[in-house]
Amino acid sequence: MSNENDNIIGSQSNINELISYQPGAVVSRTLINKKAGTVTLFSFFEGQSLSEHTTPYDAFVHVIDGEAEITIGGEPHQLQNGDVIIMPGGIPHAVKANKKFKMLLVMVKQAE
Repeated sequence: MSNENDNIIGSQSNINELISYQPGAVVSRTLINKKAGTVTLFSFFEGQSLSEHTTPYDAFVHVIDGEAEITIGGEPHQLQNGDVIIMPGGIPHAVKANKKFKMLLVMVKQAE
């Protein structure tokens, strides 16, 4: 049984080519899903968002294309291609695409 990530395991890939934009949508592709955490690519079409929510895990965001507003604990942050930010676990956060954008999200789970 194969999955969509078999072609990138042990092979060089361009991160921007691993996920596409879809008009009016947020698209995600999980690259790694382990007990210790996940690595997920997201693409947001302009104007799309994830409403405010909280997770128990720290999350590292790397904007790989475009522009976004990430709000953490009520404080907005304007990010663009190449920027990174950490969304701390337990703090409400939200994501909005000012322009279409792609991000790599690395969630690190607490040790059990």
